[in-house]
Amino acid sequence: MAERVCPGLAADWLNAWLAAVGSTVLDDRIQLHWTPEPVPLAVLSVDGDDDPADVLIAAWPNRERLAAMPVACECPGLPRMGRKVHVDVFRERVRAARSHSDSWTLSSTVTDLHVDDDGEASHAPLDPPGPGPTGSLHDRLLKSHKHVDSPPEQVLATLEGRASRVVDNGLGFDLARVTGQADKSQKTVDPAVEVLAFFGLALLPVRGDGTDQRMPGARSRTSTRQRGWRTTPPRRFEWPAWLQPLDREGIDALLDAWHDSLPPMHRPGPDEERAAPKHNRAPWERLGVHAAWRTVGYQSRSRSDPTRGYGSEPL
Repeated sequence: MAERVCPGLAADWLNAWLAAVGSTVLDDRIQLHWTPEPVPLAVLSVDGDDDPADVLIAAWPNRERLAAMPVACECPGLPRMGRKVHVDVFRERVRAARSHSDSWTLSSTVTDLHVDDDGEASHAPLDPPGPGPTGSLHDRLLKSHKHVDSPPEQVLATLEGRASRVVDNGLGFDLARVTGQADKSQKTVDPAVEVLAFFGLALLPVRGDGTDQRMPGARSRTSTRQRGWRTTPPRRFEWPAWLQPLDREGIDALLDAWHDSLPPMHRPGPDEERAAPKHNRAPWERLGVHAAWRTVGYQSRSRSDPTRGYGSEPL
């Protein structure tokens, strides 16, 4: 088995973790595990003598594939789907995309299992609103992809940790893109990481409780949840690093088992402070998990600040 350690993909960086997982989605020959360092690094591997970087570069998606994704704003013969997605428009997309290889781009970003007062389907936490005429995640993906005009050089630079950042908002949830608040500096991202992170969303579907707030007596709270996110406040995403090489299906199974092993959040009473849940490391050891993190959200400066972003802290 040929391996490549990737200094540019550290496990405590949410977008890098998603990018490493996304590599296994782009090519099912690629397997992923993490070094046992204090800040684990992604290790990509493939059976045989091929360099995993070469395999990933060969699998790099072209513009035609991205433009034909079911989550695109424009799909031939179907109503336009912008940031605001009416539930009827979403259901038409789902019906048309059932046999599409990238049908997950719908189920990992939007769900009709929670519908608001205006009949709009709900977005996943990792599909935040963004700038631009539509604010859609797919538009942001296309912009990020456009910056990668030489995949052989740029993807390799990303894996090696020497990539140049570009002025862009990326997918819109990487805290590392946010620059100084006291000057006029602009947000910057590693575009290859952003594209790979989008494919990592394939393993993080979004669901709901079947709530339609247009119905009489419907609950007003949002029931939307995405895999890996706590359903009780504070709502945070939690993710692990593991020691054994796993392909996409293996990672899928590991996430199920690991998330099921996590303790419930303590709901404090009126005179209590929220206590951090105590983690039993025995299930982690059985699963090969040696480290894990949870998101820490960007604190907006004001109600009018549209910035979104997630950093991390260790579990």
